[in-house]
This record gives sequence, structure tokens and C-alpha cells, in this order.
Amino acid sequence: MTELSKQVVRAKILLVEDDEDDYIITRSHLDELTSLDSQLTWVTNSADGLQKLTEGYFDVCLLDYQLGAETGLSLLQQAVAAGISTPIIMLTGQPDKQLDLQALEYGAADFLVKTELTEARFARAIRYALSRRDFELERLNRMRLEADNRSKDRFLAHLSHELRTPLSSILGYTELLLESDTAEEARPELNIILNNGKHLLSLLNDILDLSKITANKLELRPEPTSLRHILLDIYTLLKVTAVDNGLTLTVNSLTSLPVLITVDGTRLRQVLINLIYNAIKFTDTGGVTVDLWVQKADGKEMLYFRVTDTGVGIPAGQLKDIFAPFMQVEDYLTRKKGGAGLGLAISAELIQRMGGSIDVVSEEQKGSVFTFCVDPGDISDTQRCYFNPEQRLNDGQSRQDKLMLSGEVLIVDDLADLRKLAGYWVKAAGASVDFAENGSQAIEKVKRKLDSGSSYSLILMDLHMPDIDGREATSMIRSLGYQYPIVALTAAMAKDIRQQLAGLGFNDVLSKPLAKHHLHRTLRSYLTGPTSVKPETQPAEKKLHFLVVEDDAEAAQLMQILLESLDVTATLAQSAEECMQLLALHHHFDRILLDMGLPDCNGLQLVERIEHSYPENVVIIVSGHDYEPAVSSSAIVQQSIVKPLSKQTLSQIVATCR
Repeated sequence: MTELSKQVVRAKILLVEDDEDDYIITRSHLDELTSLDSQLTWVTNSADGLQKLTEGYFDVCLLDYQLGAETGLSLLQQAVAAGISTPIIMLTGQPDKQLDLQALEYGAADFLVKTELTEARFARAIRYALSRRDFELERLNRMRLEADNRSKDRFLAHLSHELRTPLSSILGYTELLLESDTAEEARPELNIILNNGKHLLSLLNDILDLSKITANKLELRPEPTSLRHILLDIYTLLKVTAVDNGLTLTVNSLTSLPVLITVDGTRLRQVLINLIYNAIKFTDTGGVTVDLWVQKADGKEMLYFRVTDTGVGIPAGQLKDIFAPFMQVEDYLTRKKGGAGLGLAISAELIQRMGGSIDVVSEEQKGSVFTFCVDPGDISDTQRCYFNPEQRLNDGQSRQDKLMLSGEVLIVDDLADLRKLAGYWVKAAGASVDFAENGSQAIEKVKRKLDSGSSYSLILMDLHMPDIDGREATSMIRSLGYQYPIVALTAAMAKDIRQQLAGLGFNDVLSKPLAKHHLHRTLRSYLTGPTSVKPETQPAEKKLHFLVVEDDAEAAQLMQILLESLDVTATLAQSAEECMQLLALHHHFDRILLDMGLPDCNGLQLVERIEHSYPENVVIIVSGHDYEPAVSSSAIVQQSIVKPLSKQTLSQIVATCR
């Protein structure tokens, strides 16, 4: 006997049987099964059977095929239609292969012939039915969980968008008022508005981060990063907060530190800001000290951080839960300070994903010490130095207090207050501004500019608008021949959104709520200085335009993204007819990438049609097979490429066009 057969299985069994003798025989068989501890319920007709299955929980149902004038198949169908998950085993007096198949087709777990029933056969059937039930329940639970996760993701994306949009106005216009000469009397109240708005934004970001972590969708992007830049940014940002609270903020290098480390700089910055800000928030007197050093652990050099405060401390009984989500120190000070209790949980998770760990030591009314380490990558040959937070950065690039840029920026957003806010910041940078309140208006304005022989220097395009959304508007603007940058504005910063938008003609993306320094940094990247030649008098080099003929939507999209990353416009066609229609419209593309397996035409036949009607085009065959003969047989086929296509391969193709 196997180990499985030795295990005692407990099961509640429903028997639907109109013959008392067969009931007695079935019960006897069940009693003889030493591996089964069964609780049997007996009913004599289909109606009672269906009621029992609907009202009570049974592990298995044994169903007689012949129930007076009825058949058990009717009950089987009704149970399946009602969504009853109890596995049903059909019983019959005589073997019938056709009936067996019919019962299984209707949803029966098994089919047993009473005259051939043995203890082993009976036990096997019940165990199989129970296993099938467990598998089905697991499958349904998994489907429900996946559906719940999808619903949650959609909800959070919607929530992000709906909250970030008004926060853009709250934060932006508050900053404008604080910068004005008339705000002196209301400055304290405006600072309260600004700080609370930033707090709401921080909570929103924490919720979204935690959601990504729990769904295992948070991905880190380690890359060479200046540690000094990170530390200086954080020191500059939080020293003001510390001073406003009557505290000191000190940063010490206990050892020389690597100039460059390989980490996700954004996430390391997030962890440090959270720990230092918490230390400031829960400290009334004294100060916060941040110590950094490099130390070997298990033969590898790790980068260590220690944040020490002289604050309220954490009760010993709560230290073990301090890194759990939604946990806060339960005292009046914590409640007074507020927060969702997510920051430390997110920080601990990020540190772990950066190859490190975090620990805390604390004493009530004396303060806390948070110590963590991260993997900085290979720093064995990296230049090192001590960090002095008072020493200003000197990277050869002077930072002007006031931007002096030129050019005209088109701001496209359906919300008037956001258009106004962004316009104010663009004007403050020296550029001129025009506005469009929807996609249709933006398309019309761009067309009018191009027809007059000029162009906008930059377009800021909101993605979510009524009428024509930002994606469709951008596609149509690019089709007009507009070749200057288009930057997306969105409150929903999804994974890989930059790659997705690049394939649609966008050059960059800015997250809402729109921050002035982020916008100005973007303007610096795409606009010229006052002495530079304006875009309308110095047009950019003509952008290459490829036609991709591919019926597989995912493959086509990937090729489009890769081409756009190489600064090539890619138009997609999913069939031969669509290809010919686009050629009739444009006549010429710099290259046609042609898949051989099209739904309405063989690729080689399409080559002949292109060569006959539009011979000035150059075709590159893309297929899962090598079509070298096609290259020699057609004058317009330049080469054939075997899938999959890499960015390097596409780069080589692009190089032949320039």
C-alpha cells in the first residue's frame, strides 16, 4: 500500500439513491474502507439531492443514474449550472460506455458500475474526486485573486490620477502665492497648505509603492550613481526642515566613501529621506546625525548608514513590529504627527531588495538609532573621498538662478488651472506659451503653425483628455510632420511607461502633480538659450520613417518601440492590404520591414506588388526562416533577417539609411 492509501481521509458524503438495498450496499462498502472516515447522508430523489447540495457542504456526492422516472444526469446538469463545486460520482447498475462518456461530459468526476464495485475501486474514486475538488477550489481561488489584483491595480491607477490632478493645483498655486510679493500676511497659512499637500502626496506614493511590493511588481533599476549628489540633495532638502524645527542636521563620513556606487538612486534617496525625515519629525530638541561608512560583510564591501536622533524613542514592546505595514508607535506624539505607518515598511523592503538589511535600537525619551546597509556594487577600484555637506557641487556646470530660455511651448491640458500654472512656470523660464484645452485644438494649432512655416519648440501634452486623448493627438501631430519634442503629462506613472510612450512619438514624460524644478529641468533639456538659433529657423534633420508590416501585434509593438528608441518613426501595418493603403498615402518609406507570414497574402507576393507600384522603396524581409533567394530575385529587397530582431540589428539597418 502507498503512503497515500494509508492516510485516513474524512469526508461528508451525499448519496442520492432511490433503492434502499443499494443504499445498504453502498453504506456497507463505505464502512469497509479503513482509509475513509465518512459521514453519509441519504436522499431518494433529485429534488432533495439538489436541495442538500445547495444548502449543505458535502465533500463528495454519489449519484445513482436511475432515479425512478428520472435520470441522475438531470441532477448533474442542474448542479453544474448552479455552480455547485461538490464532485459528483455517477453510479449505475450495468456498464455502459456511452453513458459513461455522457456523464463525464456533463461534469461528473467519475463513473462507477455497482456490480463491479470493489473497496479499492471505491476508495480510488473518492480520493480522486476529493483531489479534483481541491484542485478546482485552488484554481478558482487563484482566478479570484488574480481578478482582485487586476481590479486593485485599476483602482489604484484611477485613484492616483484622480488625486494627483487636484494636488497639482494645490501645490503649484500655493508655491506661486508664496513666491509673490503680496503673500507676506498669509505666509504661515500658505505654508500649512503646502506642507499638508506634500503630506498627502507622500501618503499616495507610499500606498502605491506598498501595492507594488505586495504584488511583487516593484522593480529596482541599479545604475552607476553619484553618492555625493544623493547626499547633497538630501542634506539641502532636509536641513531647512531641521532648522525650522529648531534642530541640527549633521552628516559624517566615518570612512572615505566611494564616489560612484551601483544602486537605484531614486530608491536609496527615498529610504534616506524617509528615515531622516522621521527622525526630525519625532525629535523636539537636539538634532539628527547621519553617519556613513564602508565595511566588509561576508567578504564584500557594504555601504552603511546610521541615522541617530534625540527624539521620543520607541517602546521596547513595539520594536519588533516597527517595520510592519500600517504600524505606528502608539502614543500621543505619534497620533499628533500623523501618517499611515507605511514609510518604514517600504524602506525595509527596499533595503532588502538592494541587498542589505536594517536594524533599530531605541529607548523611550532618549532617541532612536536606525542602521542599515546596501550593496554598492563593485567599488574596489572606485575613487573615494570624505563627504562635506557644506561644500557645494562643482561639476563644471553653473546653475543659473533664473533660466533664460527661448522658444514657444504649447501646453495641452483640459484643466484650465493646470494650464495656467504650467504656463506661469514656462514664462518664468523665459519661453513664450500657447495653450490648447483638448487634443483637437492642439492638432489644429500645430497644423496652422506648420502651414505658416514655423513650429512650436516643445509640446507639453496631457495624456487623459476628453475628445481626443494625448496619445492619439500626438500620433496625429507626428503624422503632420511635427519633429520637435513632445513631453507627456500624466498622473498614472505605470511600469515601462517611458518605453510605451516612446513608441507613440513622445520624447519624455513628466509626472503629475507637476513640480516646478522637474518642469524647468525638462525645459533646459529641450529648449535653446537666448543666443541660439530658434527651431523655426534651424529645422532638425529629417527623421527616418519606417513601415513595419507584421500581423503579430506584440511583435509589431516591440519593433516600433525599438525603432523609436533609435529616433525612427515607425508606422504599423497588420496586413498586405493595409500596407498597400499606407503606400498609396505616403508613396515612400525609408525602409519597409516585411514579415513573410501575413494573413491575407504571402510576403513574397506582397514584395512583387510593392515593386510594381512603388519601386522607389527598399524592403527588408523579416521572418522565422531565411529567405535569401528573395534578395537576389527582387530589385527592391535589400536583405532578409531571421527573427528575433535585436536593437543592434535594427541599429545597423538605420545606419544604412543615414
